[in-house]
Amino acid sequence: MKRLLFLTFALLAAPAAAQDFSQGSQANSWGLLGEEPAHFQAKVVDLLCELSGDCPANCGEGRRQLGLLRSDGVLVLPTKNGQPLFTGAATDLQPYCGQEVEVDGLLVGEEIPGKLYQVQLIRPVGDGEWRKTDRWTEVWDAQYPDLAKQEGPWFRKDPRVNRRIEESGYLGLGKDVDEAYILENK
Repeated sequence: MKRLLFLTFALLAAPAAAQDFSQGSQANSWGLLGEEPAHFQAKVVDLLCELSGDCPANCGEGRRQLGLLRSDGVLVLPTKNGQPLFTGAATDLQPYCGQEVEVDGLLVGEEIPGKLYQVQLIRPVGDGEWRKTDRWTEVWDAQYPDLAKQEGPWFRKDPRVNRRIEESGYLGLGKDVDEAYILENK
């Protein structure tokens, strides 16, 4: 199922790079493979809702991956926000669930299997003020105020990350595989 969803997203994202969306872009270059500035309008949607018809209220209340559905029917997968952290864009898109927005960022990667989108700026259509896509840290700090005060990177402290490691190991293949890998690569 995961492979099917990935292939679906890749196929849907491929046409995102077919047009030139660089006009009017203010996106900052990150020097990434296949990077192209991309500024366009789209509706913020729940990806699973669009693909399967499973549509909880308010795009899943922050528990779902979100996408950008352009008026030409292309579904763009925004996989990253504007922060230099390895966090997604869903936190920044959530307040705009179901709304038409203007986004500015970078299409990144190869044409095949399809470029991914790093959204850096967002605003409702018709609103003159751009907002940076940097809410993730603020939201995480509010959700885990005691952990936010502790030293070290967020991912070492995040209970969700630690729970996942406890369940399936660092590599996601089980603790036995982790132990074997560590022994082989000392």
